[in-house]
Amino acid sequence: MTGSEFAIEALRRCALFASVDEQTLALCAGSLRSRRYRKNETIFHQGDPGDSLYILESGSVKIVLPSPGSADDAIIATLSRGDFFGELALLDGAPHSATAVAMEPTEALVLRRDRFEDLVETEPVLRRALFAGLVAELRRLTGHVEELHFLDLPGRLASRMVHLAREAQPDRSMDIRLDWPYTQSDLAAMIGGTRQTVNRLLADMTAQGLVRVERDVLVIPDLARLERAAER
Repeated sequence: MTGSEFAIEALRRCALFASVDEQTLALCAGSLRSRRYRKNETIFHQGDPGDSLYILESGSVKIVLPSPGSADDAIIATLSRGDFFGELALLDGAPHSATAVAMEPTEALVLRRDRFEDLVETEPVLRRALFAGLVAELRRLTGHVEELHFLDLPGRLASRMVHLAREAQPDRSMDIRLDWPYTQSDLAAMIGGTRQTVNRLLADMTAQGLVRVERDVLVIPDLARLERAAER
């Protein structure tokens, strides 16, 4: 897949551009600019001006809600190749509501808001696509709140692993192998627990044969079984 093809496909996955025709997608893709980030480099802080959409070409990023007076921030999303973030900034330019940090050496394609506004003025189909983007973001946030409210910690951890597996390998259900850059502190921040609790939960899941950790790879032998564990 060429760089242009990847950019078009990635834009198509973003709900903001899901209804856009091929010609307009190509125009948007041509406006993307490449940026590189080091491991643990902050891409933007909560409160920074929102002025760009980011599409991950390589690496991974965590979206973090800083916790005032605490060292344990909340990770509300982890993103990898083809994922995007900052799309709401294209709509209103409001300050970022969270912080984005590269979890490993990362390259992103960036669409700045001023260029997006130029495209909206000349391509009416983009205006109609904005509603789909807002609905998709609302659904994502609702799902995250539902998970935190209804599942206990073991269920949250299993559910997060199922979600990551489905995003990375949607066509596989057995012997799934995922790149695993997450520390136990990262996992704790994702599910609202502590590092010590995550350490115990991982040990329990490994003993039950639900997962295996092989260096920087998480192995899920049976996704359906892990999903059932999340629902208990």
